[in-house]
Amino acid sequence: MRILIDENFPADFAKLLTVGEVDTVHSLGWSGIKNGELLRRGADVCDVFLTLDRNLEHQQNISALSFGVVVVRSVSNRLAELEKHLASIEAATKSVAPGEITHAGG
Repeated sequence: MRILIDENFPADFAKLLTVGEVDTVHSLGWSGIKNGELLRRGADVCDVFLTLDRNLEHQQNISALSFGVVVVRSVSNRLAELEKHLASIEAATKSVAPGEITHAGG
């Protein structure tokens, strides 16, 4: 499983994931790219897109994607806060299907 982490996550978060191969929007040089274009590019590099953007599902046609999207609900994007939701995030990445969106965290 290939996971792409959105730029709204701290850089060190990728090191915490123990599932799949992980890339970040930063590491691919895609920082600042708008969501629509980012999702089009994601089709070539991921099976799961991980984001903190709660509006994404209302702004984009997720059902047309060749990968799944996991929206993490967290009080902040601080690493210490995201670590609390790690088990939920990993479970969601394993279960989301292409063209679907699921939520993780609290």
